[in-house]
Amino acid sequence: MKFISWNVNGLRAVMTKGFEEIFKNFDADIFCLQETKLQEGQIDFAPEGYYCYWNYAEKKGYSGTAVFSKAEPVAVTYGMGIEEHDKEGRLITLEFEDFYFITVYVPNSQDGLKRLEYRMQWEEDFLKYINKLQEKKPVVFCGDLNVAHKEIDLKNPKTNRKNAGFTDEERACFTRLTQEGYIDTFRLLNPDLEGAYSWWSYRFQARAKNAGWRIDYFVTSGSLKDRIKDAKIHSDIFGSDHCPVELVLE
Repeated sequence: MKFISWNVNGLRAVMTKGFEEIFKNFDADIFCLQETKLQEGQIDFAPEGYYCYWNYAEKKGYSGTAVFSKAEPVAVTYGMGIEEHDKEGRLITLEFEDFYFITVYVPNSQDGLKRLEYRMQWEEDFLKYINKLQEKKPVVFCGDLNVAHKEIDLKNPKTNRKNAGFTDEERACFTRLTQEGYIDTFRLLNPDLEGAYSWWSYRFQARAKNAGWRIDYFVTSGSLKDRIKDAKIHSDIFGSDHCPVELVLE
């Protein structure tokens, strides 16, 4: 099974940059989007052969997620059942026969770390949420997690140490995930690969210089380790300040 995740930073904008062709070419079993920045009815995108699920933020032009799946899930839920989190359209969970699949757009701690406290509450609640699901069956989750876990995961770790996405607190939350058995699939298969990034600032020609961050992930329950066959970052695909990431499960 091939899974794709992409923070498109505005689906309407990326539609004008060849999105539909990119979508078709991937031919993914499940294709996920974050930061769609849409309200219901603002776009007509219903790819043939896919079941489509959208979660919209209450705030217009903000956040939002979507999932397109070839197989019909057993059940679909939106959010994690906590009103404070769920009004921003950040989470969709698809239940299949043998696993749960989640796309998530984790809140950014923002300039000056204005939202770091809220982010820490989100992290705690999200971990509880996936652990509860994992009691029933394995979990695969993907998306823009807004954290570069280790120094290898961004170009300039020393100058970004206290910036959003690379604070000690955010990194510790990701470490806790791994300590509880969850797998960063890309690092499992590429433990020492440097210069592998999924997001680049629009400023300072960052993408041309590959001065980026790896903040888009596929993470799985430990029990799925033997089924992980491939994990890629498609840095050759443009249209957003992020690029798509991929997971192949046997």
